[in-house]
Amino acid sequence: MDRDGGDTGRRAGPKAVALVGPFGSGKTTLLEAMLARTGAVARQGSVTDGTSVGDTSAEARAHQMSVELNIAETGFMDERITLLDCPGSVEFAAEADAVLAVADCAVVVAEADAKKVPALQLILRELEERGIPRFLFLNKIDRSALDMQEALALLQPASRAPLLLRHIPLRKQGIVTGFVDLALERAFLYREHAPSEVVALEAADRAEETKARYAMLEKLADYDDTLMEELLEDIEPSRERIFTDLVADTRAGLLCPVLIGSALHGHGVGRLMKAIRHEAPDIGDTIARLGLAPEGEPTFQVVRTIHTGHAGKISVGRVLRGAIADGTELQGPDGPVGRVSGVLRLLGQQMAKRETATAGEVVGLGKLDGARTGMTLAAGKTAPEQIAPARPVIPVLSLAVSPLDRKDEAKLTAALGRLAEESSGLALALDEEAGEIRLEGQGEMQLRVAMERLAGRYGLMIESQPPSVPYRETIRAEAKVRGRHKKQSGGHGQFGDCVLEIRPNPRGGGFHFEEAITGGVVPRNYIPAIEAGIRDVLKRGPLGFPVVDVAVKLVDGSYHSVDSSDQAFRMAAQIGMREGLETCRSVLLEPILHVSISVPSEASARVNMMVTQRRGQLLGFDAKPGWPGWDVVEAEIPEGEMRGLIVELRSATAGVGSFESRFDHLAELTGRLAEQVTERRARAA
Repeated sequence: MDRDGGDTGRRAGPKAVALVGPFGSGKTTLLEAMLARTGAVARQGSVTDGTSVGDTSAEARAHQMSVELNIAETGFMDERITLLDCPGSVEFAAEADAVLAVADCAVVVAEADAKKVPALQLILRELEERGIPRFLFLNKIDRSALDMQEALALLQPASRAPLLLRHIPLRKQGIVTGFVDLALERAFLYREHAPSEVVALEAADRAEETKARYAMLEKLADYDDTLMEELLEDIEPSRERIFTDLVADTRAGLLCPVLIGSALHGHGVGRLMKAIRHEAPDIGDTIARLGLAPEGEPTFQVVRTIHTGHAGKISVGRVLRGAIADGTELQGPDGPVGRVSGVLRLLGQQMAKRETATAGEVVGLGKLDGARTGMTLAAGKTAPEQIAPARPVIPVLSLAVSPLDRKDEAKLTAALGRLAEESSGLALALDEEAGEIRLEGQGEMQLRVAMERLAGRYGLMIESQPPSVPYRETIRAEAKVRGRHKKQSGGHGQFGDCVLEIRPNPRGGGFHFEEAITGGVVPRNYIPAIEAGIRDVLKRGPLGFPVVDVAVKLVDGSYHSVDSSDQAFRMAAQIGMREGLETCRSVLLEPILHVSISVPSEASARVNMMVTQRRGQLLGFDAKPGWPGWDVVEAEIPEGEMRGLIVELRSATAGVGSFESRFDHLAELTGRLAEQVTERRARAA
């Protein structure tokens, strides 16, 4: 766009708008208000009463919170708009990843609440890094006791871009009755669930309006030299120039406009819709941001996957280019993903068939079995370039799950696979060593919702427990043993004989095998079988765990020309290793994780206490680069002490703290703790 000239007119739709914001800020209530104001629903629904278009799943209703993406299409004046309501809890934040990739803009729903500023910062930083234009809707304005300058000062640290106040409230006897649009210089009186009424600006409010408007113009002038000159010369800028600057600066992400209102009462919703209509970019700007050429094969970006009982798998996404109709065959990154069986319009959980979807529209496509959330799909013969692939999400909590009825194991695995497909940040892992199926996710609530869906949707009765910790054992002493296996049972017998020297390896040295056979006392063709027998025993040592950091040397032995075999020598090695390990003073090893904990600075001291209470070692902490007001605490914590850390961390940080961990080393565990571990292992054997 020409920064000096600009285009203040409406852009071609349809638009896709993401609704994001901290947990409890009122996003879904705003969705309901926007649908009611635009006539998509006859009456504004209530999340609390269970009458909303969004949050209609049994789990969302039960917990009174968004646990998945809500999608609704509506129209405003001559613009078609799809609203994408993303969950606010950090546990479900990954749901927004694929959505934000295709959104034209975001409406950030926030409150003037200091406790929610860190969560707001997380959201705004994500939008800033993706280059997504955004509006901040300051919700619950009727409950705020702060004046707008105080509210702006509270929220500004969360945003890299300056927050540009577009509205100020009108108050009467301490109650917010309306607002002033600073760009239009008009006052509006709120009406319950109805368009605001234009009223005359009273003299008592004129001074505040003049001051706030000048502050708005000063911020716009930071990016417009002509406007700056007009302000310095006390020339009143034209309304056209002001709106030109607003449009250009918003689309460029230079500023974040702040609008005010109350979603619960429908206040300020009309002005927000008009801002989206006139100032938000459209599909052309979005595909340019994604690096997609405007011409080419019809292209579709998947933002959500839904498994339904009646329609099967539905791939929800946005048409970025061209048109997609029923029967269109689509390609994914690894080849064909299927032929479209039904194009669906979405309104909450309601789906209605339609003929064709064109560029900019968000729809559901049926029966694309090979499609996954985050995939770029295209018509044609070649695999499309993936323009916004799903980013990996590191789990912070996991459960070992199993069906009460063992016959349901296959059903459980299939159900978990579908849930992981539907819910970003949720993953299925199989631990073969422990024999466990693990459900991994972003927090306690996400895993709880998944368990509820296993019961409610798939009829599975599940038991869960914390996953096993991969303890190891090693040895402290050396031993020299003979392993002899001799068996005569008629015909050929079995004979194997080997002498082994066993010694500890340095920590992290792993298993090392060597042989020093002379004179052919053990034929060389039997030596691999001896090593295999040693490895068999190392899978479970005297304490019940895999044995690591051991060196074994084969130094002597004997054989029988008829009765010796690979199996006989393998069994001889097993006998020798078992006897030898019993005398080598086994010691338990526990895995130690390197943990990087990211929290607001005021929580760092409490995090330090959490680490020490979990037998952890603090390595230090520092300011999080590029994140004012945040710290990163580095620590080493035993994996066995990680249970519940994310729950405690979220509790201490108003839901925003998180961590990343990786295996670092094994360390000896002795005393009563070691005894408890080995006793549990013995009982489980």
